[in-house]
Amino acid sequence: MSDENEQIKQRREKLDALRRGGFGFPNDFKPTHLVSDIVGSYGEWDGQKLDVAPISVKITGRMMSRRTMGKSTFADVQDRSGRIQIFVQRDNLENGFYNEQFKKWDIGDIVGVAGTLFRTRTGELSVRVDEIRLLTKSLRPLPEKFHGLSDQELRYRQRYVDLIVNPGARRIFQLRARIIEFIRWFFIERGFLEVETPMMQAIPGGAVARPFVTHHNALDMDLYLRVAPELFLKRLVVGGFDRVFEINRNFRNEGVSTQHNPEFTMLEFYQAYADYADLMDLTEILLRELTGEVLGGGSFQYQDQAISLEEPFKRLSVTEAVLERNPGLDAADTGDRQRLSEYGRSLEIEAQGHWGEGKWLMEIFEKTVEDRLIQPTFVTLFPLEVSPLSRVNDDNPAVTDRFELFIAGREIANGFSELNDAEDQAERFQRQVADKQAGDEEAMHFDHDYIRALEHGLPPTAGEGIGIDRLVMLLADCPSIRDVLLFPHMRPESTVS
Repeated sequence: MSDENEQIKQRREKLDALRRGGFGFPNDFKPTHLVSDIVGSYGEWDGQKLDVAPISVKITGRMMSRRTMGKSTFADVQDRSGRIQIFVQRDNLENGFYNEQFKKWDIGDIVGVAGTLFRTRTGELSVRVDEIRLLTKSLRPLPEKFHGLSDQELRYRQRYVDLIVNPGARRIFQLRARIIEFIRWFFIERGFLEVETPMMQAIPGGAVARPFVTHHNALDMDLYLRVAPELFLKRLVVGGFDRVFEINRNFRNEGVSTQHNPEFTMLEFYQAYADYADLMDLTEILLRELTGEVLGGGSFQYQDQAISLEEPFKRLSVTEAVLERNPGLDAADTGDRQRLSEYGRSLEIEAQGHWGEGKWLMEIFEKTVEDRLIQPTFVTLFPLEVSPLSRVNDDNPAVTDRFELFIAGREIANGFSELNDAEDQAERFQRQVADKQAGDEEAMHFDHDYIRALEHGLPPTAGEGIGIDRLVMLLADCPSIRDVLLFPHMRPESTVS
């Protein structure tokens, strides 16, 4: 740290000298090319062709390395698209500039370069510099080995440095942008309307989750950061927008882990005159086309596991999944609260007194099944008790027309045929209120306006949410959600031990 402080001191002294010489962080140097443009257009040109037909370029970027050999210097300049080598010669610049200015610049400084393309003796495409200007003085040195495991927390806290020195980090967030771009195109092409719904809500709804609370001073009322946009999106379907989607930010007041961040990105979409089976089919198409677009195919590696989206996704019910992994249970047990609670306690599941057989079944599923679902698997027919917004199954009133998609042992999507019976929905909200009064902080509130909307008539509809962050983790082969969030939530630095 003392060495770094000394370097910062020296850089500040250099900046002071530059200011005395008239330096003022100029903003008048305009690039004509990105590095990727240069490589794409002239990467195949040999040195002779470049000499015969000189190509003039102007680039801007950060100086990432420098190798000085007396009267000349090779340096690497990095812009948002990549790196290219530049060749700076003393005698090619204004008299005195090379020694009195350029050689005093530092790694990390941002420069503007004008020159012509050529190939070095080793064949590397480079820029022979005719003009070079300092645009921004960097006061802090870049770390030499920033991407080591010991610096993982520093990478998250100082993402700006991570992006400068770690090409892998830049690739992850470029991939994330491509994923979101493709998803948006996919739904627009199918006639879905992209919409925006409130992030601050008087009543948090649409998911079983604990909300964040804030206060609106002018209205003197508490508001909640949304846990999901679901109830507002379904209001729009009531209003006649039969196909809607939103790529949204949600907020849930829960713990931080490799799979959870209190602020996260979701895709939610709703389609009238469709059921949950239709959405499972659509989700398969979406993920297959998405991986083909961004990865070049439907098979990939995730944390040394081979994943394939090329075959039809497996489908099985919650009950079938639990029985498959728990030979100590039989079909009759799955509807017996006493038997499920005994079995759950044998798995060291901590219970709450109001749990029914549906909640117990889901706790056993999460404990024994979820992390073993490696290949794409739709788990269907969730218990009514844990699905307060889902339509009841026609053949079995104890379960709902709901599914969750699991890949690599984690939930990627959750969807269902929507409950559009206003009276049934009101009764379920009442049961959620009772659960909240019994101590369940994640239970839903009673949303009277949503019931009023349903009373106007919600057409038969299916809806789904897909976790964008987890999807990016999967396709970028990242083990932690923090790897795919530009600025993940962390404890303040002052409290970190």
